[in-house]
Amino acid sequence: SMTLAFSAVCAGLAMTLAISPMMSLGLSIGSLVLLFVTLRKADTGAGLFWVFAFTGMQGASLGYILNHYAGMANGPQLIMQALGLTSVVFVTLSGYAITTKKDFSFMRGFLIAGLVIAIVAGIANIFIGSGVVFMALNAGIALLMTGFILYDTSRIVNGGETNYIRATVALYLDFINLFIALLHLMGIGGNDD
Repeated sequence: SMTLAFSAVCAGLAMTLAISPMMSLGLSIGSLVLLFVTLRKADTGAGLFWVFAFTGMQGASLGYILNHYAGMANGPQLIMQALGLTSVVFVTLSGYAITTKKDFSFMRGFLIAGLVIAIVAGIANIFIGSGVVFMALNAGIALLMTGFILYDTSRIVNGGETNYIRATVALYLDFINLFIALLHLMGIGGNDD
């Protein structure tokens, strides 16, 4: 989609500018604010502007992480493998939800609970700093995002979500979070340090 392409361009720009970790954090916080603005403006004519502002800032916030992995011995290949795997998983699961028209709304409670657990574990690991927790957290997030891909695609197909801005944001978040989780997992396995 165009939002994903715009996000990639902004990530590339941030990589070229070699943004700092603090700048990445600032952009992440800014993109979180823009996420709420985008969802609030989803029913207005300005919704399209806000979805691009959000995805652009979210993409830019990835510049530091992408540069970190690109600096590894097999970094560029690692990034492309994570992107390729994310794309295959996304297309396969979305395709399944579209072709079967199966209702995955039963997963909502589990997905929300998993998301809360992942957020709490992520915040806790900021202070703990455990590599094992980091790896388990990213594995959990990857599994969670596969569930969200099925759930969100199913909601769109079955008429549970009819607003294209909210639908775009949901699928974008599923894709980008799966990509980041897979990149972290593959980066741990491919780290020569």
